[in-house]
Amino acid sequence: MTLQRPTTKPANPNFSSGPCAKRPGWSVSALSGGLYGRSHRAPVGVKRIVDVIEKSKSILGMPADWKLALVPASDTGAMEMAMWSLLGARGVDALGWEVFGKTWITDITKQLKLADVRTFEAPFGEIVDLSKVDTDRDVVFTWNGTTSGVKVPNADWIKPDRKGLMICDATSAVFAMDMPWDKLDVVTWSWQKVLGGEAAHGMLALSPRAVERLESYTPAWPMPKLFRLTKGGKLFDEPFEGKTINTPSMLAVEDCLDALVWAEKLGGLPALLKRTQANLAAVEKWIEKTDWAEFLPSSAAIRSNTSICFKVVDPWLAGLDDDAQAKVIKAAEKLLDKEGIAFEVANHRDAPPSFRIWGGATVETADIEAVLPWVDWAYRSVKAEQAAKAA
Repeated sequence: MTLQRPTTKPANPNFSSGPCAKRPGWSVSALSGGLYGRSHRAPVGVKRIVDVIEKSKSILGMPADWKLALVPASDTGAMEMAMWSLLGARGVDALGWEVFGKTWITDITKQLKLADVRTFEAPFGEIVDLSKVDTDRDVVFTWNGTTSGVKVPNADWIKPDRKGLMICDATSAVFAMDMPWDKLDVVTWSWQKVLGGEAAHGMLALSPRAVERLESYTPAWPMPKLFRLTKGGKLFDEPFEGKTINTPSMLAVEDCLDALVWAEKLGGLPALLKRTQANLAAVEKWIEKTDWAEFLPSSAAIRSNTSICFKVVDPWLAGLDDDAQAKVIKAAEKLLDKEGIAFEVANHRDAPPSFRIWGGATVETADIEAVLPWVDWAYRSVKAEQAAKAA
């Protein structure tokens, strides 16, 4: 049987979950006005970084008394800074239901080696029982699991009068989900996700409660320079004033500013949320009529609208082991790549065999709608080829 090829191609074939698609209409010329060949510590350089901080806070609706800094090493660097600087003052509940959340558990238990740690883990597609989490302890978790397509459904489980700090890796959530700032204390992200920015830079946001912890608690372990957030027992203000700990890429800074200006012109956070929700809706509509695909998350309440993950439920593939299933999905990805239709649509190497389509705000819904019939065509083509070889 000859499979009919779709005719409509996505205008932008970039569906990677990080670095993600650039904003619509982007070109290198958008960076032409950047500050290059100048020190990031010159007043004009600091001003550029402060613009990133202030525009980010404004678009996200971050409370005025929160602190926000540009830090090294992407979201990972921001999370490590937070954990190494803040944890150890009280017991910790560490939550993990995908690759990065489980990584933070490893750091807490095997690197920091904290004594009073409770771990809560769930398999890919599931989420832990949040009602069992004690928010009078410090809590470390991902708001959106990029590799599982699972997001936290709400913040109802976090007590407003909590004693612990809520340390949230929100790299695939900010600018695409409405963050409950009153229920959080540390929020981290990178530019390479919903903003479609370049990699290597992270953002670290601290509530007044987090600052109070920094100024009243000194960890027992040595603190590397890149992690130091205090000086003389007080918050080290410079990173939160645009004077970064190490040298940032001013080209990446300019690219982030371009994305933030685009978001402002679009209508700010409400417009960004609307775009991501439309992208998820397009995938939901396709899943409903596709007999071999099903969302990786077990319920709609925890279904991500950015890292949209779906698995193959075709009995033919289900009969194969994980390695064989992963090879089929990678073969479909390779076929789409060869056709110039879609790049990087297989899920993370440590996730169960599945597809992952980035649905963040920089992706056009029309491109989501165009790529899905091609995913169907690619999967069925690989299946037919393997069946023919086995015959």
